[in-house]
Amino acid sequence: MHYFSLGQIPQKRHVQFRKPDGSLYSEQLFSTEGFSDMYSLLYHNHPPTLIKQVGDPINVAPKTIHDKQLKHRSLQGFKITPEEDYLDSRKPVLVNHECRISLSAPTTSMTDYFFKNADADECIFVHVGSGTLKTMYGDIRFGYGDYLVIPRGTIYQFQFDDSNNRLFIVESTTPILTPRRYRNDFGQLMEHSPFCERDIRKPSVLVTYDEMGDYLLYIKKQDNLYPYHYSSHPFDVVGWDGFCYPYAFSIHNFEPITGRVHLPPPIHQTFETRGFVICSFVPRLYDYHPQAIPAPYNHSNIDSDEVLYYVDGEFMSRKHVDKGQITLHPAGIPHGPHPGTVERSIGQKETLELAVMVDTFKPLLMTNYAAEIEDDAYALSWTH
Repeated sequence: MHYFSLGQIPQKRHVQFRKPDGSLYSEQLFSTEGFSDMYSLLYHNHPPTLIKQVGDPINVAPKTIHDKQLKHRSLQGFKITPEEDYLDSRKPVLVNHECRISLSAPTTSMTDYFFKNADADECIFVHVGSGTLKTMYGDIRFGYGDYLVIPRGTIYQFQFDDSNNRLFIVESTTPILTPRRYRNDFGQLMEHSPFCERDIRKPSVLVTYDEMGDYLLYIKKQDNLYPYHYSSHPFDVVGWDGFCYPYAFSIHNFEPITGRVHLPPPIHQTFETRGFVICSFVPRLYDYHPQAIPAPYNHSNIDSDEVLYYVDGEFMSRKHVDKGQITLHPAGIPHGPHPGTVERSIGQKETLELAVMVDTFKPLLMTNYAAEIEDDAYALSWTH
């Protein structure tokens, strides 16, 4: 990310910054990797430490299925049943120690509590729905096709416009960043990057609450939800600046890279972590070599598991794709186009597909929620 500032801040850091009544604002350093990586400084009306009660933890560890079969899998994501509460609606389906992929279909906004993920950065893809992501850094409007990148430790609430919402949530135990190969030594996205800083929507409105009371904050840490009660409103920030903050990026603003012959998936990369990458497949022109085969070639995932989340459109490499469908192609066995799709792709000029891909460097395990929505016939679907 790059430097940004919103609201009121003092001229220098770590100096006196006083309210109109003469009392001091409370400064908070929000830092990553100790004090050596990206950080922001926030200024609160009240200290962010006013805990009045701590409740018993709630276990939210995923229930994994240690299936010994090595096979391709398909999950019908839209079969996840909608639930009123946002936290209750988050259903982990594929997990490892560095990555957690969940599906969520909340029907109501978060009105009586706040949430903080203290374990992981979150990248939330909005498949269905719109609303406002309210955070300690300010508000961000979101809608269909938005990635919402939320650094760990950020306090937030979802305010949905209506009850129909579908979210694809990816958690990372290491920071979610833009790809290093697209940034220069100063952190600026370079000319060959498929998106730039103008496409990144930062918090635009800082709503500051100077209120005291009883505010419930659920903190997720080591697979437990800890209910904390604070005396001051979590969104009491009057100003902040720095490099660490939530933002939105629309998949529709990803500019595809094309070539004369078929190019590999890294050209679609949108985010990176130490444990996986996230890619965006968007409408684009097909390869333009006179003998090009637009459909992807068969390939083996030797050192990564490949997850594809289908969003919209027709896919050149696969028949009968449903919105919200998830496919898992594990490391160790090859996969490729569905029968008949290679010939069918020849001569086509463009694709209108829209999908999110997550490639992990460690194997993923299915959960009980994944088992409930799995299509058992998928593994043998390349023979017909």
